[in-house]
Amino acid sequence: MLLLNHLRLTIFATATMGALGFIQPASALETPASHVYLVDTTTNTVLMNKKGDQLMAPASMSKLMTLYMVFERLQDGRLSLDDKFYVSENAWRKGGAKTGGSTMFLEPSTRVRVEDLIRGIIVQSGNDACIVVAEALSGSEEAFAAEMTEKARELGMMESIFKNSTGWPDPEHRMSARDLAKLAQLTITQFPEFYHYYSETTFIFNGIKQSNRNPLIYKDMGADGLKTGHTQESGYGLTASAVRKDRRLVLVVNGLPSKKLRSTESERLIEWGYREFGNYELFKAGDVVTDANVWLGQKPSVSLVIENDLTLTLPKRARRKMKVKATFEGPLPAPILKGQRLGTLTITAPDVETLKIALLAGDDVIQLGLVGRLGAALDYILWGSSN
Repeated sequence: MLLLNHLRLTIFATATMGALGFIQPASALETPASHVYLVDTTTNTVLMNKKGDQLMAPASMSKLMTLYMVFERLQDGRLSLDDKFYVSENAWRKGGAKTGGSTMFLEPSTRVRVEDLIRGIIVQSGNDACIVVAEALSGSEEAFAAEMTEKARELGMMESIFKNSTGWPDPEHRMSARDLAKLAQLTITQFPEFYHYYSETTFIFNGIKQSNRNPLIYKDMGADGLKTGHTQESGYGLTASAVRKDRRLVLVVNGLPSKKLRSTESERLIEWGYREFGNYELFKAGDVVTDANVWLGQKPSVSLVIENDLTLTLPKRARRKMKVKATFEGPLPAPILKGQRLGTLTITAPDVETLKIALLAGDDVIQLGLVGRLGAALDYILWGSSN
């Protein structure tokens, strides 16, 4: 067993493997939100989870899936931003201002560019725009909602159920905060060419200027998306993301009692995530963690390496008490093949789940011939040498 006391913990790097997923009850904040899910997307580490897996009414935050369906078709060439969709009387009537929901004030029997509909959904949260998209892509809003649910299953969101394209109240229209966070992450990583729409602050359509309801994009805190939601059942919610020095956090809150609290509480939770947690690089892919003695090999030792980059998200106060140990049974008998699992790297820290990572052989080690093996055995008998 080897204790590694000197680790490089100050360099930032993007992790290509999962890190420590943990909840810290001792340090979690009290919050008036009924649902909270905060994740560091660099390492996919959950920083806060309050009923994050419980299904809830997502309101207009479910428009993230409507937009995902559009972005997917734009990316694979089935749509272009300049395509135009027809505004049916149904879309105008159900999504118009008279219903009491958000609207981009589309006119019936007109045709509207896809790009304008995207901006109308994101900036103005237009229910009419969502219904236009649903009818154009699937023939009806009901059919589109079924496709949204099917897509959710493909993306690993196994509990989400969509009954409409808008987030309009429906007792069966449900998502979890975790699923919304996952959908936000997928949107950011899979559609970088379209994600910029989520940071637009205003959009003018039909002579009417409206402002983005996301309060965080107006603050100097690195926020660049995504979507608000509100119904009487859901309360005030927000799926948000912020990035600082290549470190991105995604937050989902729901069930807040007012717009003002949605703004202040979302900001407070993101600031807490950046302040209390840090990302620390331990190893790059292929870095030598330690060396192990080899028995009956043409080389006296073999390097032990890890396969992927390893960056951990840790509470800053736990960093100094982190322990990293490499364990293996040695000396290791030859022959050894490069990539062969030879040991385990174990990482522990206060209030954090223990992480175990395979240690692999960095090189091939060929076994000694008969004469060499006999000589090594004699050395061991006479001098106690393991090689």
